[in-house]
Amino acid sequence: MALNIEDYALIGDCHSAALVGRDGSIDWLCLPRYDSAAMFGALLGNENHGRWLLAPADAEATATRSYQGDTFVLLTVWTTKTGQVEVLDFMPHGNGRADLVRRVRGINGTVHMTQDLRIRFGYATTIPWVRQLKGESVRGLVAIAGPDAIVVRGPALRASDHRHVSHFDVTAGDTVDAHLTWYPSHRDTPPAIDIDAAHAATCAWWQKWASCCSHEGPLRAQVVRSLLVLRALTHERTGGIVAAATTSLPEQIGGTRNWDYRYVWLRDASLTLEVLLSHGYEVEADGWRAWLLRAIAGDPGDVQIMYGLSGERYLPEHELTALPGYKGSSPARAGNGAVDQFQSDVIGEVMVALHAARAAGVRENEFSWPLQRALMSFLEKNWRRADQGIWEVRGQAREFTHSRVMVWAAFDRAVRGIEEYGLDGPLDRWGTLRDEVRTDIETRAFDAARNSYVQYYGSTEVDASLLVLPQVGFCAPTDPRMLGTVAAIEADLMRDGLLLRYRTHAAVDGLPPGEHPFLACSFWLVEQYAKSGRRDDANALMDRLLGFVNDVGLLSEEYDVTSGHQMGNTPQALSHLALVRAADAIEAAGS
Repeated sequence: MALNIEDYALIGDCHSAALVGRDGSIDWLCLPRYDSAAMFGALLGNENHGRWLLAPADAEATATRSYQGDTFVLLTVWTTKTGQVEVLDFMPHGNGRADLVRRVRGINGTVHMTQDLRIRFGYATTIPWVRQLKGESVRGLVAIAGPDAIVVRGPALRASDHRHVSHFDVTAGDTVDAHLTWYPSHRDTPPAIDIDAAHAATCAWWQKWASCCSHEGPLRAQVVRSLLVLRALTHERTGGIVAAATTSLPEQIGGTRNWDYRYVWLRDASLTLEVLLSHGYEVEADGWRAWLLRAIAGDPGDVQIMYGLSGERYLPEHELTALPGYKGSSPARAGNGAVDQFQSDVIGEVMVALHAARAAGVRENEFSWPLQRALMSFLEKNWRRADQGIWEVRGQAREFTHSRVMVWAAFDRAVRGIEEYGLDGPLDRWGTLRDEVRTDIETRAFDAARNSYVQYYGSTEVDASLLVLPQVGFCAPTDPRMLGTVAAIEADLMRDGLLLRYRTHAAVDGLPPGEHPFLACSFWLVEQYAKSGRRDDANALMDRLLGFVNDVGLLSEEYDVTSGHQMGNTPQALSHLALVRAADAIEAAGS
């Protein structure tokens, strides 16, 4: 059975990532990319669906863990009756390979270690053919099935009922390395790496990147870790930013809201870009913009809300029938059916992010502004279309207020691009449309009786996404209409002191009701509190939210207050970028 979500730590190389459990088991690993088929899938089932355990044999051993400084090198210290060891888990960065290293070092005494390797390629559909590594002085295994192959070097492993196990002692001063490398099965087995050099280079790279962070407030440690998470979810070669490292972690145990987040949502990537830009990371902005230009090149009418890491458009949703799901929450899925939805807000998110890039000094090139003009041309003709909205509802398309506000933001940033940066475009037409969209929102999306904006035109419900209105400049945080909206959100969506996205029983999303508070929404409320003078409320809610961060600083999508566990895919880019925004707002408010 998989551990609780907060019991997992992320390691990664900016191409893919693994989840390492508090028990020493790697229960999720997709190589060579985040969206590759898992070869360790115990996260969505049990150990027989693939895992790599490396831990003391003593069942009563205790562990403490942390990252080595501002890196994704995980350090776990195990204490047993007979001694102490530390295990370093990391994926080497910058070597152009798909490697994972597990290094055991003896601290004191002697510790008897166990290794249990269960390789299940293709989301646990394939048990590979395994042979002993030959022609090298180090022991190892080679496992092959179809297009996938790995070589595992380290302590001798013996076969036992479709798994490979080993037992070895580590005494004070000893170092024992285990090293896994994925490679295409039609190629030769790659050589071993210099683990000392890989460790040093990986630590140096992460720490150098983190040192550029411009945030200096009292929450700097949490901000830096969140920015590191956003970088870890950014594919280095393509520039695509995935929404999370996992698929199918449920929004509710036993429920069916189990989605694949290992793709690049224009919305989430745009918001990530804004946060990175605001903290001094202009290089990432240029890389993401290049990804965007490639991904959405062509007819703007063909723009999707999400893409694969390299800009792939075909991401059909299908069930992973070999995996029973996290703690029985089925179905497990790959692909995402939301790829076919129309969500008008994403163009606004893109335009806001690209305007932020201009403000940060990222110059337009010969393709970037023409692409934005093409997007605006499409929006001119389609801004009144109903859509599925920010939450990707699978029910009826509606005129969602958040979507319409992001349409306003798109026209606003296009106008400002002309006015503030001298770009070429139909200033008068876009300015007129910006005003028309605002009038449409103010007259059709505001409930005077409640003194609140509403979820969609004609509704009396509210939605946490309305907290974005002041974030994009549609209104001030202290605007009376915004304050009334906040009061309505607090009244309708607050559960145990945290915010739901919306009331699922209102039958908006076409799915069975039931989910937990959405962490990003509560961070948005912190930002709103801080910017509207409610400093004590901002600090109190922020302190509570930071209490949900796990021992290595990671957040998933939602939080189950009753059980005290994280829920949903992890680590979640939207949660972490919202944390950074909230911390910035608190710092700016002088709290």
